[in-house]
Amino acid sequence: MAMMFQESSFKEDAQPPMEYFLGFIPIGRASSAYGYAQAKDETWRQYANETGHSLASRDDFADAMDFIGWFAHKSNKLNKVSKSDAYGLYLNYHEGWGGYRKGSYQKKAWLKQVARKVQQRAAMYQKQLQSCEKEFQSSWFDWF
Repeated sequence: MAMMFQESSFKEDAQPPMEYFLGFIPIGRASSAYGYAQAKDETWRQYANETGHSLASRDDFADAMDFIGWFAHKSNKLNKVSKSDAYGLYLNYHEGWGGYRKGSYQKKAWLKQVARKVQQRAAMYQKQLQSCEKEFQSSWFDWF
């Protein structure tokens, strides 16, 4: 959820900004990233092929969350990043599995700062989840 917040602020149709030539002639977007997860076309196709979710949509919240989970699982398998390491998972997400392996993020102080923000937000969400779990572990009878 922290990665989704960073990528799209939970906006279903989020896209990178339009780029312009001479400041006013539109030439397209910086990438094909789209939707809640800001998944690029190629990576989304890979996800759909590997999971069998060919009807999944990048602007569907559940599909985008499943995509992020798939990406985290592959990051764990390919680059040995713990599924609970939001910092490392975000660096994989931003740089791609190969870029992460090569350490392309090492010279990007701004990106490491963003990954720290994602890590902090993930920790906040984890605390909120634990608080909710405690509430629901009590008997329904305790609510009255």
